Amino acid sequence: MRNLSLLLCFLFLAACNPQVNNPPEFIDIKELIPDIEIELRYYSSQNFVGDTIDGYYANRCYMTKETALALHKVQEELSKQGMGLKIFDAYRPQMAVDHFMRWAKNEDDTTMKSVYYPRISKERLIPEGYIAQKSGHSRGSTVDLTIIHTSGEQSEIELDMGTAWDYFGPASWVNNTNLSNEQLANRELLQSLMKENGFKPLPEEWWHFTLENEPFPDRYFNFPIE
Repeated sequence: MRNLSLLLCFLFLAACNPQVNNPPEFIDIKELIPDIEIELRYYSSQNFVGDTIDGYYANRCYMTKETALALHKVQEELSKQGMGLKIFDAYRPQMAVDHFMRWAKNEDDTTMKSVYYPRISKERLIPEGYIAQKSGHSRGSTVDLTIIHTSGEQSEIELDMGTAWDYFGPASWVNNTNLSNEQLANRELLQSLMKENGFKPLPEEWWHFTLENEPFPDRYFNFPIE
């Protein structure tokens, strides 16, 4: 019954927002979780390219309705502990992935190397799978996120996960144990909550999760985020 009520809420919100150009299978997560923190890093220069990425024209976070419902459950659990989710990326247009590929082939542009891939040469990013021609994000059911405090003096501060988001290298792997006890506990909290609510992690990125029963496992979307 609870999921049915949330789905009815989706339909009502979609009817009230006809100007939004995303497909009807997608939703702006703020419509369901108004207090969730959104910081789309590809709608900024704070990413491995060092520039705003094609297709990111607003700090709005789209995803499939099924993914949004699952994240709502995670947010509810965290709220009981004075915490919440912060999303770095969710739906990603194919045009953004194409932008990544063009950038990766330009070996002279290493502006952000010291921050995001200090131990990997840029020419290895494609062969080692850090950059690819297709991304699960474009299917609409993959999210990059972390946990933040939502109350007290630490409000809006991210939990220490040991590396920054989108750091390319073994330090970001889920099974990396070369971390402090606090960092290990923070990663375990995120991993366990996401898995308990229907997400599967990507072993190489502690922040990356895909809905196990994603509705579009073979479809890649390309509408802009605006």
